[in-house]
Amino acid sequence: MKSMKTLVAVALLLNASLLLAGPRIQHWQTENGARVYFVHSPELPMIDLRVIYDAGSARDGERPGLAALTNSLLDQGTPTPNANELAETFEGVGAQYGASSLRDMAVTSLRSLTEAKAMNTALQTFAAVLATPTFPEKSFQRNRKAMLIGLQQEKQSPGAIASKAFYRAIYGSHPYASHSDGTEASLEAVTRDEVKAFHKDFYTARNATIAIVGDVSREQAEDIAAQLTAKMATGKQAAAIPPVAPLEKADVQRITHDSQQTHILVGQPGMRRGDEDYMALYVGNHILGGSGLISRISDVIREQRGLAYSAYSYFSPMREKGPFTMGLQTKNAKADEALKLLDETLRNYIDKGPTADELQRARQNITGGWALRIDSNKKITEYVAMIGFYALPLDYLDTFTSRVEAVTVEAIREAFQRRIHPDKLVTVMVGGDK
Repeated sequence: MKSMKTLVAVALLLNASLLLAGPRIQHWQTENGARVYFVHSPELPMIDLRVIYDAGSARDGERPGLAALTNSLLDQGTPTPNANELAETFEGVGAQYGASSLRDMAVTSLRSLTEAKAMNTALQTFAAVLATPTFPEKSFQRNRKAMLIGLQQEKQSPGAIASKAFYRAIYGSHPYASHSDGTEASLEAVTRDEVKAFHKDFYTARNATIAIVGDVSREQAEDIAAQLTAKMATGKQAAAIPPVAPLEKADVQRITHDSQQTHILVGQPGMRRGDEDYMALYVGNHILGGSGLISRISDVIREQRGLAYSAYSYFSPMREKGPFTMGLQTKNAKADEALKLLDETLRNYIDKGPTADELQRARQNITGGWALRIDSNKKITEYVAMIGFYALPLDYLDTFTSRVEAVTVEAIREAFQRRIHPDKLVTVMVGGDK
């Protein structure tokens, strides 16, 4: 039997014709309410699954870190196998299990061969992990301790300190303000019963989005989705999280940290998934600071002044407005100079917008690299799950490049002028004294 790595490598060649046309996404719901999105991809005898729950850290409530801890414990035991046995079961049939937790979502994934015996074993084990985890006491204590150690290590990282302060300053009392890994006080206080209750409330069929991509038929995909959700409680979809309030004024925070460089983050609430200005802001930011060394921010701060190795900007769209972020690291003595240039570059861009040449290069860069962003079933599965979770149009992948090509200089200028406010930005600077 060919190895998983060999099959993945071959997939990069076999999927070329599919990528040009864009994958066709089929959609339905299971009997107990899970939303399913399926792409038939017969080029390789493999299947990729991604089950996403509206159970990210935005659902932590008074226990920051609860969502991440719950997600990390799913594969630590089910009514029959323990953690070692679960891992051995996946490994024994060549399957790969994964899990992660973000602010909006809790993610689980499975990659398996479609040979009947191997796939059935992998699916049965995956279904048990999702629906009937036992959260063993020893695993609970071990994973909580690991998260606490991680928080201690982050205290030595100026980048981590800056990121946490940045989110707190932008989001205030909003659920997005809390870091997914929680706080020491919260993790010390959290109980195993709270983990079990969190799973019961949020890991339900109606709160799940399932993406299936691979060498299975529609009928098989329906059976797989039914199998994965058969033992899940029907539950209900999580309540909407509150909208993000705009910033009313600028806020500058200088945090002293024993480091030779100052980490600078500047930004504000940006945009949400499905935002009407998404494409104009996305393409516009590619020119401003999202295209590496050829972006305006990098050109001014790195190439012209040599103040930073990396200077950038990006949008992180989420269910509600995720952050618009500009960032760099520079010598402590140069921090104010670099910050001034960053501000000037942004204001100039908002005022005048990009040039026609910049826009044309950005279009070519984005559309030219698009195929590489969906050149494997795993990547397609990630996109399909994102489309389902955020209720985006099913033709999102098909129309992506045409929507990029339709963006104009005027649309970018108007969107940035309306959405980005230089006089109301949060600025966080973490580093040593000059």
